[in-house]
Amino acid sequence: MSTPNHRSAPSPSMNLRGAVDLSALKAKASAPPPTAASGAGEAAAYVIEVSEQSFPQVVQLSATVPVIVNMYSARSPESAQVTAVLQQEAAARGGKLLVANVDADAYPQIAQAFQAVSVPTVAAVVKGQPVPLLDRAVPAEQIHALLNELMQVAEANGVNGSLADGAGEAAQEEAPLPPLHQEAYDAIVAGDYDAAAAAYRQALAEQPADAEAKAGLAQVELMQRLKGADADAVRTAAADQPENVDAQLQVADLDLSGGHVEDAFNRLIRLIARTAGEDRERVRLRLLDLFEIVGSSDPRVTKARSALARALF
Repeated sequence: MSTPNHRSAPSPSMNLRGAVDLSALKAKASAPPPTAASGAGEAAAYVIEVSEQSFPQVVQLSATVPVIVNMYSARSPESAQVTAVLQQEAAARGGKLLVANVDADAYPQIAQAFQAVSVPTVAAVVKGQPVPLLDRAVPAEQIHALLNELMQVAEANGVNGSLADGAGEAAQEEAPLPPLHQEAYDAIVAGDYDAAAAAYRQALAEQPADAEAKAGLAQVELMQRLKGADADAVRTAAADQPENVDAQLQVADLDLSGGHVEDAFNRLIRLIARTAGEDRERVRLRLLDLFEIVGSSDPRVTKARSALARALF
């Protein structure tokens, strides 16, 4: 994996859905990877090493606390820097989050599932949904601020438990996901977005009012559209062709996936204001899909809906 060359930010709340069967909460954490700074026992209690086999169980913990997925490489000094900071944050937050370290060289499939193209890459999982955080090393203060923001997003979605007080055990009593939702969830973890989309579409065919399936489908379709995309090429095309609807739609997708929510919304609203007919309708529908991904309760969606109405009328 290469070193990154573009900025990152935390993504919005993504209509997060619940995960269940938190028996993995009782599993003992392993030591941090060799690239991490040696830490105290308190930190090690909330820092684990993840493999492809254990990853689905770790994701289930995201119904109780945010799971920070730290994709690192022993070849990367920057990875060691970020890992050390995350370990310190885990200790300081006392069980309010879990750091899951992933050796991207040993388990590239996990890195690919998060669309990581460089190390270090850090993402979070909240209620089974990915939240991109970093794709490069940044100062400790910035990581601290990002995690503070993540904790607010998690709390707003009902994820405010602790690994220290056994709060996760009560979550074991929750009902499992509906079969088609579980099928889609498993496919997302495996990186099979086509299968995930098919499962969500089937769920909507059976229950057209299934809001979680609708939001899940919108998110998976975003992943499908961006799969294999060259970020630099996408941004260059959008800059060179401001009236090209396809180019603007793709860069809006890229903005949203990187957490630049307002940039994505504003781009499409401006495009709606200067298009008509079929093109305008395509852009409007894409914007509504992005609203589904972010979630109707997000204030950025509320603001953008008002701006959309003004652009249309």
